[in-house]
Amino acid sequence: MDDEAFLGIDESVDDLDIEGLEEVEYAVRLSNVSRTYTLGTREVTALNNVNLEVRSGDYVVVHGPSGSGKTTLLNIIGCIDLATSGRVLVMDVPIGDYDESFRATFRLANTGFVFQSYNLISTLTAIENVMFPMQLQDHPESELRDEGSRLLDLVNLGERQDHLPWQLSSGEQQRVAIARALANDPPVLLADEPTANLDQESAQMIRDILSGLNSDGRTVIVMTHDPAIISHTGTRRFTMSKGELSAIE
Repeated sequence: MDDEAFLGIDESVDDLDIEGLEEVEYAVRLSNVSRTYTLGTREVTALNNVNLEVRSGDYVVVHGPSGSGKTTLLNIIGCIDLATSGRVLVMDVPIGDYDESFRATFRLANTGFVFQSYNLISTLTAIENVMFPMQLQDHPESELRDEGSRLLDLVNLGERQDHLPWQLSSGEQQRVAIARALANDPPVLLADEPTANLDQESAQMIRDILSGLNSDGRTVIVMTHDPAIISHTGTRRFTMSKGELSAIE
C-alpha cells in the first residue's frame, strides 16, 4: 500500500463528527473475526475466529511466528483491511458497516500506525512527514509547523526536523514515524514490529516512547518478536499461531 492510500487521501470524504470517541470504555472489540484470502484456486485463512477486547488505555502485545496473522489483525483493527466474517468495533464504531471513505477518515483521526518499514514519504522532510496527516484533516496552516515541531521534540528529534528520511538513521526514521502516527492525536496507536532491525540503543528508545505514550493514557497495540516489549510490566500479552489468538496469563 502506498503512502497516499494508507493516509486516506480521498477528496470525496466528508467531514465526520467523531468527537468524544476517546471516552469509550473499550478501544477495540473483536468478536469471532476471521479473514480469508483467495490466492488463485486456494483459500488461505489469515485469522480464524479471533476474539479480543482492549480497554481504553491498555498496552497489548501480540507475538507469534511470521505468517501467523499478526499484521492482518493489526490491519483490521486499523481499518486498512476488512474482516471476512465477525464483528469489529473500534472506539465503539462498527467499522465493517461503513464504506471506504468513512473508514479512511475514521482511520486518520482515531488510529495511528507505526510500520516496521517506517513508510515515510521520501521527498518530504521529517517535519513535513509529520505535518502531512494534519493537512489531510484541514488543521490551520498556522498551527501545523508548531505541532509538528512539538511531536518531533516528543521523540527527541527536534534538531532533525528539516532532514529528509535518507539523512536519518533507521532509529531516527522510526521515531519520525511515531511522531507522524501521533499527528492527529489518535486514541489508539498500532505498531507492527516497531523495533525490528534496529540497534539496541534505538530499540530501547522506541520501547521507552511507546511505554510513555501508554502511561499518558493512550491505547497501544504492538505486534512484535521483541522479548523486551513482550515482558514489559503492565502489558496484556497474547500469542498468535495459524490465525488463532490466545491470551498469555
